[in-house]
Amino acid sequence: MKRLKKTMLLTAVAAMALSPLAPQNVSAKSHKDQKRNDLVLLENAKQVKSDFENNELDLTALNLYKDGHYKKVENNLQWSSSNKNVAKVDKDGTVQLTGKNGRTFISVSDGKNKDRIAIQQHPKKDAKLIKQKGDKYKLIKNAIKGMTLEEKVGQMLMPDFRNWEGKNVTEMLPEIEQVVKDYHLGGVILFRENVVTTEQTAKLVADYQEASEEQGLLMTIDQEGGIVTRLQSGTDMPGNMALGATRSTDITEDVGTAIGAELESLGINMNLAPVLDVNNNPDNPVIGTRSFGEDPELVADLGNAYIKGLQSQGVAATAKHFPGHGDTAVDSHLGLPEVPYDKERLMEVELYPFQKAMEAGIDAVMTAHVTFPKIDDTKVISQKDGTEIALPATLSPKVLTGLMREEMGYDGLIITDALNMKAIADHFGSVDAVIRSVKAGTDIVLMPVGLEEVADGLLEAVRSGEISEKRIEESVERILTLKLERGILKEEAAPDIEEIIKEANATVGSPEHQAIEKEASERSITLVKNDNILPLADEGKIVVVGNTYINRLHTSISRLHDDVELITSSEPLNDEQLSKVKAADSVIVGTYTFNVAGRSPASAQMQMVHQLMEEANGPVIGVGIRNPYDIMAYPQIDGYLAQYGFNDVSFDAAADTIFGNNNPSGKLPVTIPDNNEGTLYDFGHGLSY
Repeated sequence: MKRLKKTMLLTAVAAMALSPLAPQNVSAKSHKDQKRNDLVLLENAKQVKSDFENNELDLTALNLYKDGHYKKVENNLQWSSSNKNVAKVDKDGTVQLTGKNGRTFISVSDGKNKDRIAIQQHPKKDAKLIKQKGDKYKLIKNAIKGMTLEEKVGQMLMPDFRNWEGKNVTEMLPEIEQVVKDYHLGGVILFRENVVTTEQTAKLVADYQEASEEQGLLMTIDQEGGIVTRLQSGTDMPGNMALGATRSTDITEDVGTAIGAELESLGINMNLAPVLDVNNNPDNPVIGTRSFGEDPELVADLGNAYIKGLQSQGVAATAKHFPGHGDTAVDSHLGLPEVPYDKERLMEVELYPFQKAMEAGIDAVMTAHVTFPKIDDTKVISQKDGTEIALPATLSPKVLTGLMREEMGYDGLIITDALNMKAIADHFGSVDAVIRSVKAGTDIVLMPVGLEEVADGLLEAVRSGEISEKRIEESVERILTLKLERGILKEEAAPDIEEIIKEANATVGSPEHQAIEKEASERSITLVKNDNILPLADEGKIVVVGNTYINRLHTSISRLHDDVELITSSEPLNDEQLSKVKAADSVIVGTYTFNVAGRSPASAQMQMVHQLMEEANGPVIGVGIRNPYDIMAYPQIDGYLAQYGFNDVSFDAAADTIFGNNNPSGKLPVTIPDNNEGTLYDFGHGLSY
């Protein structure tokens, strides 16, 4: 477990916009005994694993209440060590080892109650914490015993508040605060609309934590890097496929560490990343560059490096989208995809990175709204049109319980992908989808459609016996376990928001993180084709042509060359534009695609590229801004670079490569096919100077 920061135990989760309806089945809390009952050290709980870091360890004290819940306490505590020759402890509970052998007890007292934990230092061994024993340390069991059914169900709900009454939610609203309390929410998911500036984000997250009454909130976000980047003030890390092109676990771990540090400084404690889908289908419209590549071992190795970095900062990582969304040609936001392979093939390809992540201790796994008929051939009737469809993995007991839990041995948290996506919402009612997902094995339902309806529906399913309360408690135990492991605790006193903002400002977008972004971006650039025309000379006229993000490419090229002209177009050029192309010594065209239609040679953008190749008197260099597959539409081009994303630093890295300031070292993380079922460029291909 990461060393806990005394001013930081905030948490955040990504959630979906809710209608401001008053809850109907909200239980009263007046019957609960809110008196403090005891004081315990968090580190005595069996779920918490604590390690000394540079011979230091921060201990955390919890107030126990008679109803079983607990809160972090910092004020008015006295700390002591029974043997200062072995370890000392300061007034904030920070233990410092002296390096001498022996045993000591570190004690904490609030003047009435007291707890302690032992530290044993053996010769030539790491110091060991020795936990105390007793029923009071069964924090989760006791907390669940004292929870109402409404509170248990609330822990499983993770909505988003992206908008409220037509406006982006960038600060806490009284109505949202009341929803958090009334539904006893376990978490919230944040989106780009919510996280505009560092100071504003830190304040919003802190206010969410303050709204929660007894349990810390999972504050969640999709900060993958690349095309899925939510923080508007954060470091704009390249995405997974760019990292796949670097082939570097060190760089990937650094990226995960930097992302984790920025989220943790803001109080965001759970990241819905990394994507572990194996993107072996060039036609995939939703995963693509979000994947590390097409090779299961590469995806597993880099995925675990990213997870290690992220979790080292105390931020929970989430492997997605189980059992695998890589080999699909349908976007599950829009439809219901199918992966037709048998279990043997799935274990070798799609499931391999997930298995490795589970073995490495991944905190959570997100399910995919994809059908796997060879795993579960169950048929259901679609509410959309009455047709018979296969049951998606998100709702499948055979996939979530049979495959993930029983066969693959995973005992961590399972979270659905957003339940408002059309793959689910079109075919299942909002309550039906949630009940099915919980019965299948889900612990957290993400972005359910209609919070009041869903909460009431789950409660009724338990009361009617359709879902047992024991089944609900199994999920709550996993949720609370993760919260304990990651130090996601409700605090007795609100932390100092000014200190939080100060730390966040020093962390988010820091020079150290920008250096990681720069190295990752430069190492990712892949020179796919070069007919002896790159690097370009410093003299001569250059025309930059394109449409999407082309201004950024033009800016990066202009930084290195004086005579550069921009032509903005996504279709064949007119005569005036063509005259400029013909007068240029070199043409650089940036193409941007995300689906099969975009890279079709018949598309207007690709017709323009072919026009440039035919009419230009100088060489034409293509830059695949997002998708490395773009060259499939114009294989005869003189030179081609794959950039994998549209962060500013990647454009600079591409420009540096074009002029020879960056010797390209990226290797294709995917095979680029031709249009006749052959291969243009193999996995691992990449040129250099």
